[in-house]
Amino acid sequence: MDHKEQFESVGDGLLVRVPAKINLSLLVAGKRPDGFHELETIMAKINYYDEILIESNPKGDIALVCQGPEWAPEGQDNLVYKAARVLLNACGLAPDIKLTLTKNIPAGSGLGSASSDAAATLLGLNEYLDLGLATPDLAKLAARLGSDVAFFLNGPLSFCTGKGEKIRELSKNFHFLALLVLPDISVSTQKVYANYRHDQALFETLSTAINNHIIDNRIDLVVKMCANMLEIYCFGLESELAELKADIETLGATPCCLSGSGSAMFSVLENTDREKAGELRDKIQAKTGCKSIIVTGNRW
Repeated sequence: MDHKEQFESVGDGLLVRVPAKINLSLLVAGKRPDGFHELETIMAKINYYDEILIESNPKGDIALVCQGPEWAPEGQDNLVYKAARVLLNACGLAPDIKLTLTKNIPAGSGLGSASSDAAATLLGLNEYLDLGLATPDLAKLAARLGSDVAFFLNGPLSFCTGKGEKIRELSKNFHFLALLVLPDISVSTQKVYANYRHDQALFETLSTAINNHIIDNRIDLVVKMCANMLEIYCFGLESELAELKADIETLGATPCCLSGSGSAMFSVLENTDREKAGELRDKIQAKTGCKSIIVTGNRW
């Protein structure tokens, strides 16, 4: 999959590309007084995109059209619509915008698609309407839309804490090639967290190792740890995902890691030979029946 720019003019409109993310690590530090979980996670954008086309709407109000191979909620339940409403209201602007969302990234996959859609809407409208809002201004609006939205305003590689909204950008020099496997299973993040049982000793051990690797700028060593404290709880809900992971690793994509709370999995390949990566992708698709694509880290 080729690298593309985030913005592209299309007629009088603006096409905004919306990258997915993978969690190179995901640790849970415990439950907060507000009921959310405290996280430590390294997230990386990848070159696998939804698209949002922004155009004027002469009929007034915000019009949202959803299309593409994957499902997305219609109308006011969609984060694209909510993000547009939040931004336009905050700036006191008339809601005369048409948004066409092409949904390629599956929901319930742990790839952050809805959050990325929301961030791209904020960034795209800021560009399309020439608002000149800085990232901190957009981040305040993002906080009203979801914990992961702030990451997609930054990046492409960041260490995220709090609920995921506290962002520290990491070195942009970590280049990787990965196989992304997309099972036809939608996982409920809410249910995964509801099943989660905290292991403080495990958290402290993993956190110490990961933070030391960050200090040494060895994100490659973080990847080899394949640390995701939600994985066993995701697999507890969807046992076929545990079997799928074992099959993928048997075929040579190892370690195979869960992204977010699932269901997507990825394997970062040490050998960056695309031809061999393609052969491995084909083997995985033939053996498991799951769509598998080759991705790299996104540039922005």
